[in-house]
Amino acid sequence: MPSPKSAAFPSVAQAALLFVALFLCEFVIGAALRDANGWLELNTMQIGVLAAVLGNGCVFAVVMHVQKLTYRELFHQSPASARATLMLVVPPVLLLVPALLLTITSALNLLMRVVPLSAWEESMFSRMADGSIAAVLAVCVLAPLLEEMLFRGIVLRGFLQRYPRGQAIFMSALFFGAAHMNIYQFVVGFVMGTVLAWLYERTRSLIPCIALHAAYNITTLLLADWLDAASPSRLLWAVLLALAAAVCGVLALRAMLVPRAARGTSA
Repeated sequence: MPSPKSAAFPSVAQAALLFVALFLCEFVIGAALRDANGWLELNTMQIGVLAAVLGNGCVFAVVMHVQKLTYRELFHQSPASARATLMLVVPPVLLLVPALLLTITSALNLLMRVVPLSAWEESMFSRMADGSIAAVLAVCVLAPLLEEMLFRGIVLRGFLQRYPRGQAIFMSALFFGAAHMNIYQFVVGFVMGTVLAWLYERTRSLIPCIALHAAYNITTLLLADWLDAASPSRLLWAVLLALAAAVCGVLALRAMLVPRAARGTSA
């Protein structure tokens, strides 16, 4: 008889199959919407948003039914109240956003010098940041909500029951990066996935994860052009302020989320 730990869903193989199922659902629904677009009159981004919502909805409905998982358990399994998590954990989490943005942007700029964007990738990223309601909804609302529900609420939750803590965090971040299916978003996904996985492991709540994910995406849309055009002096001030905010955020999170006995050996 399998132990509860070995029976926890998903395993690495099951997570891979889950992503394939999600991709197929979105592909089939997107194809159906494009076929029906004569009367729907949706643009490409709007079709993508609707396909993502419906595809994720189908997969979540099946997984949560099979696992007998409620939305309350999915979003907030912590013994602390949701209000306390929102009021105490989210503010220092948001202080991490500027430093994460600067770090990831710098890494992407170096990567793009080595591996330039293709024409298709430039077009895709332009559509994601075109300022349309559909693009803003997809990047700032749907992606943080749906991706946190899947990657942290289901995948990481299962990994933490099956594998050692560090291994579970690393593998979930790897899956999160790989699911974006291009090297540039893999870098973003892996770095953010590691931070988000640590945050979920410590809080057992999607509330701070969704807040950090949404804040990062929103900040990227608002400040990406400014970072590209900023003078060296302004960029230096931005770096200093971002580092100061990150230090304050890390210290506050460490005080709240890291057990006192573990502070001497881990962060």
